Amino acid sequence: MSLIRPYGDTTGDGMVQLSFTLPIEHSKVAEGAAAQLANKMGMDPALVVHAKPMGEGFTFFVVYGRVNHLVDPSTVEVVERDYPLLTPKEANAAIKRSMRRRLVVVGGCIGTDAHTVGIDAILNIKGFAGEKGLEYYRELKVVNLGAQVSVPQLVEAAREEKADAVLVSQVVTQRDAHLLNTREMSAAFREAYPAAKRPLLVVGGPRFDETMAGELGVDRVFSRGTTPGEVASFIVHRLTQEKAS
Repeated sequence: MSLIRPYGDTTGDGMVQLSFTLPIEHSKVAEGAAAQLANKMGMDPALVVHAKPMGEGFTFFVVYGRVNHLVDPSTVEVVERDYPLLTPKEANAAIKRSMRRRLVVVGGCIGTDAHTVGIDAILNIKGFAGEKGLEYYRELKVVNLGAQVSVPQLVEAAREEKADAVLVSQVVTQRDAHLLNTREMSAAFREAYPAAKRPLLVVGGPRFDETMAGELGVDRVFSRGTTPGEVASFIVHRLTQEKAS
């Protein structure tokens, strides 16, 4: 695959749009500072197309300009889906055939995270992106613990429910809280369970890097846009494959 550059108004013009906030009152000086920052980031020329005060002492900017950087898609590292996408009917059949019981999934938001929209989109029957959530699957027992669940509470619930898989959503990411919480969670499960008995650990959220599963000590990381069907397919594939082996 050949090198590519950004597209703005015409093919290959290198034009990009960038948004950011600076800790400065809105003024012409602030707009000049925004343009200066964009210049230092490689945008030349850089045009401030939007500037709006964001409370006392802060201004939000949108800058439009040209960059000369090229991108080589052949060097990009991503996590490709390595499991088949299953319909709810196929997933139910696989669980019934392999597990001979309902598969138990425990989920929630850990730490101080009170944003349940992500975990609810995956677990609740209403689902997301036109797909039903995991509660819709007849052969899945879903326990949604909701928001602000401590790691010890999550481990305790997983043990009590005899969870096969644990799903954690993290939306709050200030100071990398999502990474710290995930590492704490994975360490707690490894301490609480023998390796062969530990449930599948799955985390997701808009700021996660899907390549970090090994570093975070979990089995899978899902990023933004993930649908219930993708999560269900991964869990069913991994657990039924392990059962078969």
